[in-house]
Amino acid sequence: MERMIKMPWTKNDYPSSMKNLDPDVREKAIEIANALVEEEHYDDGKAIPIAIDKAREFVENHEDD
Repeated sequence: MERMIKMPWTKNDYPSSMKNLDPDVREKAIEIANALVEEEHYDDGKAIPIAIDKAREFVENHEDD
């Protein structure tokens, strides 16, 4: 049985739950979600909310950098 390969999300193609995020948060959330799916084998439903939370934390902690 052939395994479907999921294409990573991009700045132009991302989950609808990320559409209203601040662009900096969205960009980081995309990066984190892709890593969770590709490297940690999370499913989309679990990876997306984790990525959004982590991205918000990251951006908040790096606003002045």
